[in-house]
Amino acid sequence: MTLDLQEIRQIVELMNEHGLTCFHIEKQDFNLKLKKGPDIDSLRALLGSLPAPAAAPAAAPAPAGPPAAPVAEGVEITSPMVGTFYNRPKPDADPFVSTGDTVTTGQTLCIIEAMKVMNEIEAETAGIIREILVENASPVEAEAILFLIEPQ
Repeated sequence: MTLDLQEIRQIVELMNEHGLTCFHIEKQDFNLKLKKGPDIDSLRALLGSLPAPAAAPAAAPAPAGPPAAPVAEGVEITSPMVGTFYNRPKPDADPFVSTGDTVTTGQTLCIIEAMKVMNEIEAETAGIIREILVENASPVEAEAILFLIEPQ
């Protein structure tokens, strides 16, 4: 598979038309990745260098209880593309997964819609969903962290 300059221009026009900042296609020995705007790593570096927000006034101390269990770092499941995050296959269906669910490798976790194409995002490892970091029907950027899975 190859693309000529006119086809690449059409892809760029579609990216502009739909407000996309990243396009990636990979088939056999062909790989094309187009990005526009600031690089996500540059943004992360910039955000990391900003001062922390001012702390809120301290709340009353909580009653003493058992110590909280340490949260595992886990495996981050990221969006491979810019699009819209959907946590269910259709609006009236149950979510694919919820916090605390046990998942298997290859299990569908969500859908990212990009250019009217529904892309299923699968678990890269078996484990427990510790955190879902995106709200349903929210826009996501490429490499945005969607889920945190504690491996089993």
